[in-house]
Amino acid sequence: MKGVNITTFPFTDLLNMTVHILTIGDELLIGQVIDTNSATMAQMLQTIGGQVTGRTTVGDDPIAIADALKSVIQKVDVVLVTGGLGPTKDDITKKVLAKFYGVGFVFHQKTHDWINKIFERFGRPVPEGIRDQCLMPQNATILRNKRGTAPGMWFDENETVLVSMPGVPHEMEYIMENSVIRKLQERFPSSPIAHRTLLTVGEGESRISNMIKGFEESLPEFIKLAYLPGISRVRLRLSISHEDEILMNGFLDEKFNELKSLLPAHLIVADKDIPLEVALGQLFKQKGLTLSTAESCTGGYIAHMITSVPGSSAYYMGSIISYSNEIKMNQLGVKEKTLKEHGAVSEQTVKEMVGGALSLLKTDIAIATSGIAGPDGGTPDKPVGMIWIAIGNKKQVETFKLRLGNDRTRNIQYASIRALNMARLFAQNNY
Repeated sequence: MKGVNITTFPFTDLLNMTVHILTIGDELLIGQVIDTNSATMAQMLQTIGGQVTGRTTVGDDPIAIADALKSVIQKVDVVLVTGGLGPTKDDITKKVLAKFYGVGFVFHQKTHDWINKIFERFGRPVPEGIRDQCLMPQNATILRNKRGTAPGMWFDENETVLVSMPGVPHEMEYIMENSVIRKLQERFPSSPIAHRTLLTVGEGESRISNMIKGFEESLPEFIKLAYLPGISRVRLRLSISHEDEILMNGFLDEKFNELKSLLPAHLIVADKDIPLEVALGQLFKQKGLTLSTAESCTGGYIAHMITSVPGSSAYYMGSIISYSNEIKMNQLGVKEKTLKEHGAVSEQTVKEMVGGALSLLKTDIAIATSGIAGPDGGTPDKPVGMIWIAIGNKKQVETFKLRLGNDRTRNIQYASIRALNMARLFAQNNY
């Protein structure tokens, strides 16, 4: 909204409902299971004005759980708890919560009926101990869980809401989506929040930060700029909150357009927070193009990224995983002379791999990769981390050489992302 004096409008602080996330489980502490629940809940809370001010993980220990609750319960508006609600002996969260609130248990018939139906549907007998799973703290509001046997529990005591949910990710997500988010919105109404997100590829967080340093320093305090870095890509998100949605979105659009203008060479997609592989698919569908891959060092990771997108069969025809020289020659038509004179890790080889993929899989564009992912296998001339990428069609082929480190997984991921972005640019510039 050009020309508007923004100091005359009372913009609010972002994310004015404070939340602490408590995850429970020995498996989380020892790294046997990765805590994805916290990230999922935090992302859901963003949409309704929830600010995660802290996260705690404790084991299956009643004292540790109680101590964690005592330390945060009066400091935030909401405590979200996951884990420890199953039928086994180490599932102790309910008992701890009942003791924490000083209440007894009541039998919840609806939960009992639901569990019986689940076992009847699978033709299995109801195991012993299920009745105990249906005993709920007296002060809990029960939240339906259609994806499992353990329901969620909502407590609202002393101005703080506590929600306990199963630790199984898809069960937690169901309860959050179908109960918790709505109830939190009703309990803690807040001003709308608007976000604008753009995805950049090819530069790290520090380089991107230097490119937009002046812009970032000029932002008013009520607009938050977040850097969300990943391998070879950085998301930038602008956020703002205001009661007047028209004013809020107008001012945010003005700043977002200014940000986009500073990163034309690295901008992949704006306005929608979507990954590179989705943006690639949208472009290929829009242009009516088809794509194939010929992968050596990336071992099918590029194909995995592409096919993780629903509907990718509309533009992606398939892949040849040519890990050996024999497959490169027999399937992709790479010349034996090329391999002898230049080696598998070479510009000449990936060019011929592109040609072979185009011919065999009959696509408009093909991607090829060949390199030394590591952590060993390198030579002085071709060290670990050297990876050649080629993108092309029947008229032209473009190549790029990466020089990465010794981390095999990171090298594969980085090369795959760069290859997808090269394919996106090739399609964008040549069709």
